[in-house]
Amino acid sequence: MAKTKSKAIGIAVGAPKQACSDITCPFHGNLSVRGRQFTGTVISAKMRKTAVMEFERLHFIPKYERYEKRRTKLKVHNPDCIAAKEGDVVMAMECRPLSKGKNLVIIQKLGAQKGFLSRMEARESSKIEKPKKEESKEEDEN
Repeated sequence: MAKTKSKAIGIAVGAPKQACSDITCPFHGNLSVRGRQFTGTVISAKMRKTAVMEFERLHFIPKYERYEKRRTKLKVHNPDCIAAKEGDVVMAMECRPLSKGKNLVIIQKLGAQKGFLSRMEARESSKIEKPKKEESKEEDEN
């Protein structure tokens, strides 16, 4: 495979091996990155060129002088050359706003998270199910 032509983005991250023609890619397009870096897990990659990333943080409660865990979900741009999928641990960095709620771009894939599928299944099964409309209509008639 031939070397891909990519530019340095200003931090010590290796360029992806695969090339892409995405103009909003920091390596092969003209998107500059700056500001904060976040590391988290991709929980959804169903949208085109967009992924939803989640990470946990600690929030201090002054009244009880303790910390609680909180989850943050962010929409990030997923370039074709990186192509992160669900369960991947990724590093994202701030960039200019790409849409209303998307101002981060994935710059590196760090690997896969262990136990991701079982964690997601447990989270889905713990949700409260709403009663179906058909069942409630039958009860109203009787």
